[in-house]
Amino acid sequence: MIDGPYFVLTVLGVLGTGLVAGVFCGFSTFVMRGLGMLPPAQGVAAMKAINVAAVTPPFMVVFLGSATLCAVIAVVTFVLWPDEGTVELLVGSALYLFGSFGLTMVANVPRNDELAGHDPNTPEAAAYWPVYLREWTLWNHIRTAASAGAALAYVLALT
Repeated sequence: MIDGPYFVLTVLGVLGTGLVAGVFCGFSTFVMRGLGMLPPAQGVAAMKAINVAAVTPPFMVVFLGSATLCAVIAVVTFVLWPDEGTVELLVGSALYLFGSFGLTMVANVPRNDELAGHDPNTPEAAAYWPVYLREWTLWNHIRTAASAGAALAYVLALT
């Protein structure tokens, strides 16, 4: 069984990736649906405000902190190569680093940037809004599953 500081890192990994999975799950299951029920101008304005609020310290500490923690867990796992939990630790780290953090950078952030460039009250924003909702939410489903999978892999590493 994993013990000592390595145990603490792994437990923190479970908590961080699980918290991020919960945030993403909320967006996938009801936030985006609720925004989609609004008229396009209101939906665009609300999502733009959410995107600004998301990059404030409370969420970024959890999101970026979890990415840093997953990277540390991966490096420590490669260096120490523990007798137990190695595969689970590496899978958990990869799921979060690539499926959650990486996907955010290559799929969700570019869509957020595109949305930020639209005035909510224009025909262009109204035309982009359904595309944004569909594509952003699809990628968010994957981020949700990857983050939850990372938390599960870390839990399995502890057993």
